[in-house]
Amino acid sequence: MRILLVEDNKVLSEGLAAILRGSGYAVDVVRDGASADAAAATERFDLVILDLTLPEMDGLDVLRSMRARQNRSAVLILTARGSAEEKVRGLDLGADDYMIKPFDIGEFEARVRVLLRRQAGLRSSMVTFGSVSLDLTSRTFSSDGIPIDIPLRETGLLEILFMRAGKVVAKDAIMQSLTAFDDDLSPNAIEQYVSRLRKRLSPYGLTVRTARGIGYYLDKAAVPADPAPDMA
Repeated sequence: MRILLVEDNKVLSEGLAAILRGSGYAVDVVRDGASADAAAATERFDLVILDLTLPEMDGLDVLRSMRARQNRSAVLILTARGSAEEKVRGLDLGADDYMIKPFDIGEFEARVRVLLRRQAGLRSSMVTFGSVSLDLTSRTFSSDGIPIDIPLRETGLLEILFMRAGKVVAKDAIMQSLTAFDDDLSPNAIEQYVSRLRKRLSPYGLTVRTARGIGYYLDKAAVPADPAPDMA
């Protein structure tokens, strides 16, 4: 899942980015409104965390511009501007949530999870496909309550496929969700992650299938047919 963090306070932006990256999200950071507007216009983000008092362009203008372009990224306003009037303006312009500084980090992380879950069209924090379950709160996978050990980058890929289980996810969408501006992730690397995931999921009756020329999708592995009885 990819997040755009728009915050002009360097210390705060670096701290929040570290927390979000530690949870496995791809995070891009910009520190002025014009850069935020440009990034939102050219890149795909699952969530935009948006300060309001920004250099060059006010956060509410960034939000207004996003929604005018039919940009449907979830938006969490994170600001010191806490008047009821400001909050109403932000929500009316299309923000999905509004937090006032100073804030509790635990609550911030919870709101991020809720918005990302809602963005994926999910109501519950636990998603099950076949014999495997994804806990969106801890971002961990398990089968029959037993954790499945999956490296962080592969976890990100499986999470994307899991939340769209049975539906093809384009390679470009996968790469955008997994990488930030400064990351270097090639299509060959995605293929390697897919290959590893197939091996990890095989014992649980799941597989990642290729939609040739388009992308990948999560599916239940075919059950081998019973051998024909020996008629001799």
